[in-house]
Amino acid sequence: MKMMKSLFVGAAMIVATLATPAMAQEWPTKDGSVWVASRIDVLPGQGPAYLDYLATEWKKEMEWGKTEGYILSYRVMRTNHARQGEPDLVLLIEYKDYSSIAERAAAGKKFNAAMGTTGRQRAPANAEREKIRTSMGSTEYQELILK
Repeated sequence: MKMMKSLFVGAAMIVATLATPAMAQEWPTKDGSVWVASRIDVLPGQGPAYLDYLATEWKKEMEWGKTEGYILSYRVMRTNHARQGEPDLVLLIEYKDYSSIAERAAAGKKFNAAMGTTGRQRAPANAEREKIRTSMGSTEYQELILK
C-alpha cells in the first residue's frame, strides 16, 4: 500500500512537471508590470492643498522610488465629471513586479533613512492629509502582455 502511494505521488509529480511547459504555451499572454491605483476623494475646497502635496512630497517620494529602481513610473489622473461615489483623482504607481513582504519592508526602511524620518514620525502627516482628502482604497492590477 505504501509503495503504491509512493508510485502514485511520483507519477503525479512527473505529470505536473511535463504539463508545466504545455500550460505556459497555452496562454496567449505573459505577465507585465504591476500597477497600484489609489482612488482619492478630495474634500470640498481642498483641491489646491492636495495638489500642492502631490507636487512636492508625493512627487519627491515617487522620484526616490524611481531612482532606487522600486518604481517604473507614476501618474496622477483626474476624473472628469466624477459621479457620486467616484474618485476625484487616481494615483497610479507602476512597479516592475510584485515584491515580497521582506522586499517591501527593506525598501520602507531605506526610504525612511533617505528621508531622515521614521514611520512613526510620518504618521501625523498621514493623518493630517485626511483633512484634505479621503482615500477610497487601492487596487492592484497586473498588466497582461499579449504574445
